[in-house]
Amino acid sequence: MPTVASHTLGCKVNQYDTQAMMELLSEAGYRIVSWGEPADVYLINTCTVTGTGDRKSVKLARKIRREHPDSKLVLCGCMAQAQASLLMTLGADLVIGTQRRHEIADLLRQVTETGQPVCAVAPMQADMPFESLQVSSQLEHTRAVMKIQEGCANHCTYCIIPAVRGPIRSRLPAEIRSEACRLRDAGYKEIVLTGIHLASYGRDFRTGETLLDAIRLIQETEGILRIRLGSLEPMIATPSFAEELSRMDKICPQFHLALQSGSDSVLRRMKRRYNTKQYLTAVDNLRKRFPSAAFTTDILTGFPGETEEEFAETCRMIEKVGFARIHVFPYSPRPDTPAVMMENQLPAALKEDRARQLIALGESVAAAYLQQWVGRPSIILPEEKVRGCWEGYTPEYIRVRLPKEADCVSGEPLRVTLTSVHSRMMCGEIIQEK
Repeated sequence: MPTVASHTLGCKVNQYDTQAMMELLSEAGYRIVSWGEPADVYLINTCTVTGTGDRKSVKLARKIRREHPDSKLVLCGCMAQAQASLLMTLGADLVIGTQRRHEIADLLRQVTETGQPVCAVAPMQADMPFESLQVSSQLEHTRAVMKIQEGCANHCTYCIIPAVRGPIRSRLPAEIRSEACRLRDAGYKEIVLTGIHLASYGRDFRTGETLLDAIRLIQETEGILRIRLGSLEPMIATPSFAEELSRMDKICPQFHLALQSGSDSVLRRMKRRYNTKQYLTAVDNLRKRFPSAAFTTDILTGFPGETEEEFAETCRMIEKVGFARIHVFPYSPRPDTPAVMMENQLPAALKEDRARQLIALGESVAAAYLQQWVGRPSIILPEEKVRGCWEGYTPEYIRVRLPKEADCVSGEPLRVTLTSVHSRMMCGEIIQEK
C-alpha cells in the first residue's frame, strides 16, 4: 500500500483542504503517515498570502525533493495557483491550484502511470462553483474545521487572495448540515466555521441566505456543543447580527475581527471597507451581547507610506480594543497588486522593527485580558494531556491547564475556576459538584 504524508502552510482553510485531499487519497488506497516519516508521496499545501509564505513553501519543496528524490512531490494551494511554473521547476510531480483538488487521486494515478509531471492549474472564472470537498475526521482533538465559503471580492490593495482563490462561492446548506452530522458522529464537539471571506456567505446564492443561516444549521445539530467563527469583516457585526448570535447558546464568544491597521489613512490606502470608528462600533455591538468576549485580529504593519504617527495610531487602537491575541505581519509586496506600485515603500528593517513592537504590545494586552479572568468560573472541553496535565479551551479560546491529579474525559465539558495566568495560558481547578 503506497504511503502519503502532508504538510500545510497558511490558514485554516488550507488545513481543511489538506485534510479533505488526504481523505480522498485514503479512499483511493493510500496509507496516511505522519510528516517526517518515509513516504511514497509528500503533499505540501502552499501559502502565498505573504512573501514569508512563498519562501517557506519553496524551501520545504526543495528540502523534500533533495531528501526524498524517489518520492512523488505534490504541491497545491495558493502559491501553486499563482506560480505554478516556478513550482514545476522545483521538481514537483503534480501541481494543483485552488481548484481540481477533488481530482487529486486521479491526477496522482496519472503521474504514476505515465511518469510525467502534471500541472493541474485552471484559470479563475466568474461562474465557478463551490468545490464540495468534505471531511469526516481531523487532526484536532475536539474541534473540527468546516469550510463553508470560498473566494473574495474585496480586492484590498495589498492582497493577492482574490486572484488565487477566485470569486465568492458558498457551500450549499444541505451539505453544511450533512457534514455537521458526520463530524458529530466522528466524535467532534466543536465546529469552527471558516472561509476566505466568511461574512460574504450566501451572497452568491441571491436567495437571501446569510452567514446567520449557516450558523443556525450547526446550532440545530444535536451533539455539537460549540460553534466557533473564523475571521470576520467588522462591518458584519451590526446590532442585529450580535443579537441573533446571542440567541444561539452554542456560539463561542471569541471573535476574530480583521483590523489590519488602526490608522484611517492607512485603511483608505489599503481600500479596506471600514474606518476605526466603525471598527470600534462593531466591537461594542458584540460586547453588549457578549460582555467577556475575546477579540483577536490581524495587523499588517509597514504598509507603503506608513508614517510614525500612523503606526502610533495602530498601537493606540490595539490598546483601546484590548485584544486577547493579535497576529502581526510585516507588509510583503505581492505581485500584481496595487500596493506594489505605491510610493514610499518602507525598508525591510523598519517593517521588521515595527512588527516586533506590535508583537510585544500584543503580548501585553493579551496578558491583561487573561488577568481579568483570574478567580472566575468557566467551562472547558478537555483535549489532551501535556506533560501529565489535562489541557482544554474555554469558549473564549483561553487555554487552560489542570492539575496532574485532575480526572477528565476528552471532549466532555468540565466546570473549572481559572486560578492564575501562566505564560500565554491559565491554570484552573475543577469545580466540585455539591
